[in-house]
Amino acid sequence: MAWNIDSAHSEVQFKVKHLVISTVTGSFNSFEGSAEAADDSFENASVRFSLEVSSISTNQIDRDNHLKSADFFDAEKFPKITFTNGKLKKKSGDDYVLEGDLQIKEITKPISLSASLGGIMKDPWGNTKAGFEVKGKINRKDFGITWNSVTEAGGLLVGEDVSFDINIQLVKA
Repeated sequence: MAWNIDSAHSEVQFKVKHLVISTVTGSFNSFEGSAEAADDSFENASVRFSLEVSSISTNQIDRDNHLKSADFFDAEKFPKITFTNGKLKKKSGDDYVLEGDLQIKEITKPISLSASLGGIMKDPWGNTKAGFEVKGKINRKDFGITWNSVTEAGGLLVGEDVSFDINIQLVKA
């Protein structure tokens, strides 16, 4: 069974520490992906996903432009962040582990994310939908995103750990 992301009912958010004292939340507003599952249990489903780097938003245009620059994601040279070879493995109940290869810029590394199936439901138009919450964390330096600045007090301007909070609604193709 093929499932596609319903982007109108999905969101991709990230969080990173700023000045070590607060957290900045951002999102990617343009993305697409799919899952291929043998049945509605999603056990061992194949998953792929991609984000448009130029769609990054932190509600601050100057910061967004800096994130799109070569200091961070280099959106002109590397327009997409991709997750490929994904496998959804059931842990217990509605809890899964999503393992696959994350590529940011020219670096690809295996990652593991936690996923929780919210349920499967038909919408008013007869479409079968499934909802997942996906969470995880990476160190941005592992993917070549190393820009930083040291404050007068000796602290880092931008944290190294980036956490993801992804809410996905899939529609059966």
